[in-house]
Amino acid sequence: MNNHVTLKQLAKELGLSISTVSKALKNSYEINDKTILRVQALAKKHNYRPNRMALSLKNNQTKTIGVIIPNILNYFFSKVLLGIEDEANKNGYQIIICLSNNKYEKELQSLELLSDGSVDGFILSIARETQREKHHNHFNKIIKEGYPIVMFDRVSENVNCDKVVIDDFEATFNATNYLLKQGRKKIALISTVSNLDIGKQRTDGYTEALKKYQNYQNDAIVIPITDKSKYESTISDIFKEHKNIDAILTTNNVSAVTALKMAQLNGYKIPKDISVIGFSDDQISRLSHPKLSTIDQNAFEMGKKAVESLISRLAEKSTTAFKTQVVKTDLLVRETT
Repeated sequence: MNNHVTLKQLAKELGLSISTVSKALKNSYEINDKTILRVQALAKKHNYRPNRMALSLKNNQTKTIGVIIPNILNYFFSKVLLGIEDEANKNGYQIIICLSNNKYEKELQSLELLSDGSVDGFILSIARETQREKHHNHFNKIIKEGYPIVMFDRVSENVNCDKVVIDDFEATFNATNYLLKQGRKKIALISTVSNLDIGKQRTDGYTEALKKYQNYQNDAIVIPITDKSKYESTISDIFKEHKNIDAILTTNNVSAVTALKMAQLNGYKIPKDISVIGFSDDQISRLSHPKLSTIDQNAFEMGKKAVESLISRLAEKSTTAFKTQVVKTDLLVRETT
């Protein structure tokens, strides 16, 4: 038997029907355990692989999901991707991953590349450039062609589709409240996503918490940083321009760890003199010294919910109302607060 063994050949060698062999390979409850073991052992021996093209033609589906993410090096997106893959595999789906590198053109090319019948639908987070320039027609075009989209984290209100997000407003509102209840009197926010919708929501959560706290006397201090090469210089200036600062909230952990470093260089003791809270439960937050308190976005859960949402939409094949699911965030209190 050659390397391209077919279901029919397996059935012939086993003396079983093609239907029985097919069900045994899928662990069907209709087939007894002894037969399942026989079938799967022979399939493994001959390196049997189902003909995915034939299956997709027969079932009018590829059992494949196209995933487009802005940055594979970002811990949050990598963790979401793990959740997507885990849930997809549990449901018999494969994934094809494309990177937009935060560029509109790359995002568009990925959509066009995979919308040739290669996938059943898409899970994606919008590229920074796409969101900044407010492009959304390419998403609506793909949806009209019959490909459902589930957006996560960075989403567009101009696209009617299912979405999975965190409550960015609530995340920073709660973190700021925590700092206020600790007695912090001069709290700054460092935003590295100020040009994105999530950045505005995180800033609004911070400023609203300050407004609602009766005993807070200082103005909001929001420091936007869009150039990674200027993290150290910009954060260093905070300590020169804002005397008596005693807490910093950030929208990513690189800026949080940089704030820790700059605070220590300026003679601050952490957390006695100043508290620092980051955003995302990544390795940096756990390996920093002292260990960084941070907002956990529960990225793995977000990935799982995105797959559940897409599979549900594919099963419905209908125009039922689109849903936005909100994944709960957690404030992980460690050694910097």
